[in-house]
Amino acid sequence: MTRAKAFCPGHITGFFEIHRTSDVLSTGSRGAGLCLTVGATSSVELLESNRVKITVSINGEEQRAEVTKSAVKYLLGTDKAEVNVATTLDLPVSQGFGMSAAGSLSASVALAELLGQDRHKAFEASHIAEIECGSGLGDVSALHKGGITIRKTAGLPPIGEVLRIDGEPDVVLCVTGRKMLTRSVLLDPKKSRDINASGGRCVDQILRNRTLEELMSLSHSFSIDTGLASNEISEILDECNKVGMASMAMLGNSVFSIGNTRETRELLNKHGPVWECRVDCMGPRVL
Repeated sequence: MTRAKAFCPGHITGFFEIHRTSDVLSTGSRGAGLCLTVGATSSVELLESNRVKITVSINGEEQRAEVTKSAVKYLLGTDKAEVNVATTLDLPVSQGFGMSAAGSLSASVALAELLGQDRHKAFEASHIAEIECGSGLGDVSALHKGGITIRKTAGLPPIGEVLRIDGEPDVVLCVTGRKMLTRSVLLDPKKSRDINASGGRCVDQILRNRTLEELMSLSHSFSIDTGLASNEISEILDECNKVGMASMAMLGNSVFSIGNTRETRELLNKHGPVWECRVDCMGPRVL
């Protein structure tokens, strides 16, 4: 077999606390969020070669795709091969939908299948790539569990511990502003301090009351307390929370909402492009 295809859900973080250690598999974040039925699909072709050659196209155009390429190199190890990855993303990048993780993990799951490697190796490759490239902290850990998740301890499972809240509700997504680069936020000392102060409290609270309603409420508070939500997003959230439960997707100028799907969609259509999906409990899988 020289070709394989895999799908990986998108992922939204509602709130988080940064944890960095000298061990990359222990590095990540505590937090909570939702895995989505929209995400990334990657077709991977593996060919014999006397050198390593990796190409990645996203939505039909060849891209630098440093996270996916880093994950592919990890899986290849010392082997030489030509790997061609064609990824389709259902959602925009740099808007808090976990597209970087979904793209690299869908490619990694497909490549691991071709190489006859254990599925956990694919998660390991993508987690390490995300951390080293600075594009995320906890998406791969959450996707490892699937569904509505609480990342109780940081790091990739089994080092990190991830819990699940029952439920597969409909979710409405809306992009309301320009891209937000994860790396620029995570490397800002003041923002990191504010995130950890609020995020730590939120994780402690969700562990005491493990419900979707609590997650959404805490996420809304986190977006305001940290100053990550712009005035525009704050106003949109206030509107949405009159008909459902809404918050800001971390880290992006975007909103996610649960409850009263039709009314919420009509409301959000005034502010930007909108998508409807559900919570995904299946996780990354070979197609």
